[in-house]
Amino acid sequence: MRHAIVTALVYYNVAVLLYFALATCAYLTLLITSAGEVMRQARDARHADYDLLLTSPLTPAVAIIAPAYNEGAGIAQSVRSLLALRYPNHEVIVVNDGSTDDTLDVLRREFALRRIDALYHPALPTRPVRGVYVSALEPTLTVVDKENGGKADALNCGVNVARAPLFSSIDADSLLEPDALLRLVKPFVDEPDRVVAAGGIVRIANDLAVERGSVTAVQLPRRPLPMFQVVEYLRAFLAGRAGWSALNSLLIISGAFALFRRDLVLAVGGYTVGCLGEDAELVTRLHRHLRERRRPYKMVFLSDPVCWTEAPESLRVLRRQRRRWHRGLAETLSRHRGMFLRPRYGSVGSLAYPYFLAVELLAPVVEATGYLTLPLAWRLGALDPRVALLLLALAIVYGLVLSLGALAIEEYRHHRYPTWRDLLRLCAYGVAENVGYHQLTVLWRLEGLLDLLRHSPTWGTMERRGLGAS
Repeated sequence: MRHAIVTALVYYNVAVLLYFALATCAYLTLLITSAGEVMRQARDARHADYDLLLTSPLTPAVAIIAPAYNEGAGIAQSVRSLLALRYPNHEVIVVNDGSTDDTLDVLRREFALRRIDALYHPALPTRPVRGVYVSALEPTLTVVDKENGGKADALNCGVNVARAPLFSSIDADSLLEPDALLRLVKPFVDEPDRVVAAGGIVRIANDLAVERGSVTAVQLPRRPLPMFQVVEYLRAFLAGRAGWSALNSLLIISGAFALFRRDLVLAVGGYTVGCLGEDAELVTRLHRHLRERRRPYKMVFLSDPVCWTEAPESLRVLRRQRRRWHRGLAETLSRHRGMFLRPRYGSVGSLAYPYFLAVELLAPVVEATGYLTLPLAWRLGALDPRVALLLLALAIVYGLVLSLGALAIEEYRHHRYPTWRDLLRLCAYGVAENVGYHQLTVLWRLEGLLDLLRHSPTWGTMERRGLGAS
């Protein structure tokens, strides 16, 4: 029996070693592809005339939909940011999803809302609408008050109310930079028959200087937990989504800042209510819909349009968020498992789906079981010290290469954090996250998978100080 256990542990350690080696190769390939894509976008941006888009009749109207649930702390700042965007024709639709705090009262007070008798025609089914309001101060602002139905339901309500051919989903706790929407819409203007969705970069806004909905000074967060998330976000966007964009295989466009063709979203039935990863699920469903009909299309990520969002500042809230995210990924992959390695779905089925299944979804399972089996293998004499050191080196190296690679892209292309002290802090956190913080995220992602198996609710609430608060 002991011999069988030792043999199994040896084989398992070798399998884990191969897994990490392959995952590292995949990460490095994606990093290189991402760097090339960001550089290509930089070249294109140098020749772009965004001022022309402000006056061009070809610039499409956009509806910005901001679902809000208990966002009283920062809703006024966010709405002011949206209203102040440099864009020739946009409407702002805030959907109050049955908030139990003062979200609606804040909007009434700050924007002089008045209720109107408007007919609500739900092309997509939603929870009942309790009232529609317009602003006496801002003619492009509409607020819809509805019964609570979750984020997907609130987004569907916003899509129903929208009149523009494009709509942008944005989290109500976020701020867009003034040119963000103008930059994000450019691919739709350049290739109106092909581009169906686009996403910008999401950056951490904790401790930013914010006045009346505008970022007045960029600085890194003071607290450690948001700092770790700065590194994570840069890695996810600049070393990940940029690469998948180059391959036209984006499976995730962040719901914090996305732009979609409204007619296509209606055609596929809108956002799926009850799915925690509603943004990724919609994007994957759009891929499936268009590939099955053999329609040429593009979904793109752009690193220039910036959305600032408030990150969790407590382990309890961050844990809840990461459990929800991982469960949402699992739900999306499960719903669309028919795409796996199917030639009709092109690079989405042959590259993106296998990557997100094997490297993103299952990584915490492999890593956690590795942590559990290493002590047993050591005790039974089944652990080759060379293998253990190689495993440790691979685990550290792939994390460092990705983080530092993303920081290098950030520094070369965007240079948002201008001082050497900022750069050194980012590098230090990129190294430090591999010990302690990373292991916590592995545990939380595992909990997300267990939540899915147990059908446990994982949404919870996001506690915020409000953007610009100290």
